[in-house]
Amino acid sequence: MNLLDNVLFVGLPYAAAVTFLIGAIYRYRATGFKYSSLSSQFLEGGGIYIFAVLFHWGILVVFLGHLIAFLFPAATLAWHSDVTRLVADEVVIFTFGLAVLIGLVGLFVRRISSPRIRVVTSKMDIAIELLLIAQVVLGLWIALGYRWGYYWFASDMSPYLWSLWKFNPQIEAVSAMPLVIKAHIVGAFLIVGMIPFTRLVHF
Repeated sequence: MNLLDNVLFVGLPYAAAVTFLIGAIYRYRATGFKYSSLSSQFLEGGGIYIFAVLFHWGILVVFLGHLIAFLFPAATLAWHSDVTRLVADEVVIFTFGLAVLIGLVGLFVRRISSPRIRVVTSKMDIAIELLLIAQVVLGLWIALGYRWGYYWFASDMSPYLWSLWKFNPQIEAVSAMPLVIKAHIVGAFLIVGMIPFTRLVHF
């Protein structure tokens, strides 16, 4: 472990959580009924629908996959002790990850190419969409290069995240992870901290 690891895996998570909570509450109190996604689908229909479907369903499944491994690490490890179930779940999550990437790229291209949508797009919206695309690419890279993510997520990432929740950070496992996985973890915390300042706040 070194100073950078402590900054990224101890300081950043708590800073992101505080920023998210304070920023979300402030934005809700300040903007009231404007607390929404300002959906671009009302401004530009057509081909945007399929990309929106791919993104929303894909992100839901991927998020739930991560959430289940976080909340129930022991059950996750037991369930995936059967190699058939492990391979099947890895394929499903990877497929929905690809759906997220296709949807995100399609929505981003539409956002920057449509004058009507650019009017309601902030710099922070652009920044978080680019970060989301990078995050999904990293996730797919990890799925291909560092197989059986359900296992190491449940055995290493889940205890780390729970240690943060208990205000007793244990970062030994994440400090030893490959750079691409570290980047994926840092990206997740950055996204959490940026949410209140973008249209993603509506979720």
